[in-house]
Amino acid sequence: MQETNPQKPGIDFILKQAFFYWNKTLLYQLMYSIIYFSIFFTSIFFFASKFGIWEQNQQLIEAYKTSMEAYVQKAEALSQTWESRMFLYSFLATIVFLYPLNLGFFQIYRKLDLKENISISDLFVGYNGANFFRYAAYFLFWIIPYTQLLGTVIFPLFWVAVTLFIAPLMFFQNKTILEGITLSFKAMRSHFIEIFVCILVAFIFKYIGLGLFFIGFLFTFPFWNAMIYSLYKTIFSEKP
Repeated sequence: MQETNPQKPGIDFILKQAFFYWNKTLLYQLMYSIIYFSIFFTSIFFFASKFGIWEQNQQLIEAYKTSMEAYVQKAEALSQTWESRMFLYSFLATIVFLYPLNLGFFQIYRKLDLKENISISDLFVGYNGANFFRYAAYFLFWIIPYTQLLGTVIFPLFWVAVTLFIAPLMFFQNKTILEGITLSFKAMRSHFIEIFVCILVAFIFKYIGLGLFFIGFLFTFPFWNAMIYSLYKTIFSEKP
């Protein structure tokens, strides 16, 4: 497959397209969120109990009652323990394991375009065969720099933008991570305003569901995938 960058797309068109895909798949948005958070919280609670994180939290509460300085010192000391490191690795392993679930929406949105029947099994296409290892490796490649950049404002946004199309390029065009980041960077340079605005809208809409007693969040949490697909479909053209 080859890719080309056509004329700059209109932001309104991209947004309308993203909301169209999201609205047409609300049931799958809900299924995704239920599956994601069920596995996530089960894993986190299990490992928090296994590595004594609840006891550490109690120590932090006691230190906070003493003074803020005591709290900071205790938090720093606990963060260096073997138990804390193991819990951090477990947390990372959990979100890496769950990431391929996002690829299912690319399959679902493409089937919508082709007017094909959608099934719940499409949601798990990222776990088929070697797919899981490819996308888990990509997410691990993505999340480590991202967490290191969180202390800043600009660089996390830049990292998100420059890696935005790697996953769909891997999924639809079988690109490698390095090829994907090169093409994503080129797309960002030629469509910076459109990508920046869409990232901002997706971020706001994704978390706006928290204001609806969390229930709304179950529907808005996966919206990011619809925005990525809409941008990808508009910016890149696929040719055999």
